[in-house]
Amino acid sequence: MITIFDIRQLTFGVLIGTGLAGLAGCKEAVETAAPPPLEVQVQKVEQKDVPIYYEWVGTTDGLVNAKIRAQVTGYLRKQHFREGASVKKGDLLFEIDPRKFQASLDQAAGELKRARAQRAKTELDVERNEPLAREGAISQKELQDSIQMNLAARATVESAMAQLEQAKLNLEWTKVVAPIDGVVGIAKAQIGDLVNSNDELTSMSRLDPIRVYFPVSEQQYLKFATKVQDRYREEGDPTKVREDGLIEMVLSNGERYPHKGWFFLADRQVDTKTGTIRVAALFPNPGNILRPGLYAKVRTPLELHRGALLVPQRAVSELQGRYQVAVVTPDSKVEFRTVITGERVGSQWIVTQGLQAGEQVITEGLQKLEAGASVRPIPFGTEQSVTQAISLPRRS
Repeated sequence: MITIFDIRQLTFGVLIGTGLAGLAGCKEAVETAAPPPLEVQVQKVEQKDVPIYYEWVGTTDGLVNAKIRAQVTGYLRKQHFREGASVKKGDLLFEIDPRKFQASLDQAAGELKRARAQRAKTELDVERNEPLAREGAISQKELQDSIQMNLAARATVESAMAQLEQAKLNLEWTKVVAPIDGVVGIAKAQIGDLVNSNDELTSMSRLDPIRVYFPVSEQQYLKFATKVQDRYREEGDPTKVREDGLIEMVLSNGERYPHKGWFFLADRQVDTKTGTIRVAALFPNPGNILRPGLYAKVRTPLELHRGALLVPQRAVSELQGRYQVAVVTPDSKVEFRTVITGERVGSQWIVTQGLQAGEQVITEGLQKLEAGASVRPIPFGTEQSVTQAISLPRRS
């Protein structure tokens, strides 16, 4: 006889069994659900001719630099230029008090007149004594003495003329003029200062065109040595602005200088301590905007790499000196390749071995990938779908 208690027990067992069967079914569904392929951003390996640029860091300098020094001692009287302004060759820069030098000039002129008068007297003595000596009226010794006095007087005249010329120069040097066209720096002497001979008064530079000095390795120099030597064989003014400039310059503020330069000279020897040679390029500098001492990064194409294979630098990873990229195979699998890289070109890298043109390399999410994993490639720059996640299905 089945009691109510037995029916309740049976019903509870059926419910428990049904629940366990449902959970088993859910577990099986979870275990059999496969995650979707991971989306990855890719770029194709590009093939084209690429100019190889070489870059160097240098500093600007004047084409011609001149230190303006006093050539006489005296008190500085006037300054005729504005500091930092452009002046022409021959423009008056400073005046030193000329009165002392004018007095010396007048004195030298008087000494020259006296010496010429003495020379004239000795010449008359010689003219008078020569016939008297032939007639025996005077001795030969008296004649020779008069001749020697005349020679000494002539030498005195020449010495007085030299002193007069020196006095003229000293008076001229009280006016300090610009030796070149260029920009004048800050004055190092003030009005009223006593300046000595060879004291520096200021400095100036010719700035258009302007030089840029930069150190180049021996290997790099040999690649463009012919171009530098061609400059020495050219006729005409080597500083004249050229239209075929190939050298670009980037200033310290990151801006690219609008004018291109050209190779100008190379130093006479390689520095054995650094293995570099000092090279100079010239750049047009209209308006004298650039000044000596500025930081400058210069670059120029020295060779053309034909048919180069290019990949983004972000697609290349390095491990213990070896480089590799992740490639998406035709069946959408991940394959890691070891590659040999060449020069960097902007944000890309030349690959010389390990890739073929048109292959797809992964640019994002390299750390999450495993070899052989299935992926869904999308072009680089395309927004990926919502983050993929594996979720449990709803309970039955």
